[in-house]
Amino acid sequence: QVQLVESGGELVQAGDSLRLSCAASGCTFINYAFAWFRSTPGKEREFVAAITWKTDYTYYAESVRGRFTMTRGNTSLVYLEMNRLKPEDTAVYYCAAGLFQALDPDRYDYWGQGTQVTVSS
Repeated sequence: QVQLVESGGELVQAGDSLRLSCAASGCTFINYAFAWFRSTPGKEREFVAAITWKTDYTYYAESVRGRFTMTRGNTSLVYLEMNRLKPEDTAVYYCAAGLFQALDPDRYDYWGQGTQVTVSS
């Protein structure tokens, strides 16, 4: 059973940086793609970034490109480094895993419980 546990979310000020972590277990990581999505009340879950474990290929949403960086550790961790945070980045951030890198959340089979990021102006 694949399990994903996010951490690192907190209240920060606009312009600050923050790093989210996602600890994965129960899967053969080289076969998976991992992604970060975010959700705010009343909105659909929004794609943020994705990485394919085997190739390290990453892809970013236009809204975060150049500010956010997604990486993976050597073991079972994936990260989302967020710089120059804006109030509109406020959301619950979710880690997801699936066999293919995709923008559509329905393509991911496993999800964490989410971690809240709040950016004050």
